[in-house]
Amino acid sequence: HVQLVESGGGSVQAGGSLTLSCSASGDPYGANCIGWFRQTPGKEREAIAAIWLEDGETFYADSVKGRFTISQNGADKGSHRVDLQINSLKPEDTAMYYCAADLLPHPVAYGSSWWQLWSAKKKSARYWGQGTQVTVS
Repeated sequence: HVQLVESGGGSVQAGGSLTLSCSASGDPYGANCIGWFRQTPGKEREAIAAIWLEDGETFYADSVKGRFTISQNGADKGSHRVDLQINSLKPEDTAMYYCAADLLPHPVAYGSSWWQLWSAKKKSARYWGQGTQVTVS
């Protein structure tokens, strides 16, 4: 089992920056990728970014490329911290942001379609954090 705890959400002004953190612990073989989803009331959860833990390869939704950066900072015996830096925040970034982890096939086997594989986990990822709210005004 993998435990995920998000932190770093809050209220910020448009144009500002924010860094969300996801602290993962537990079974070191429980997940090989960690990523972020976001959801606003009445809308489906959408995939934002993901990182392959073994080598740090990153993946992004087209809608956030250039403003969002996912990174892995610190890994030790099943513990990881994955950060999501968000720059040039917009009011439409207001959402609940969730960290998720899963065991997926290696990206080399899927190429650019690996992102679709991750995005499809918006309801079914193995492990989820409790979410952290980001409000942009």
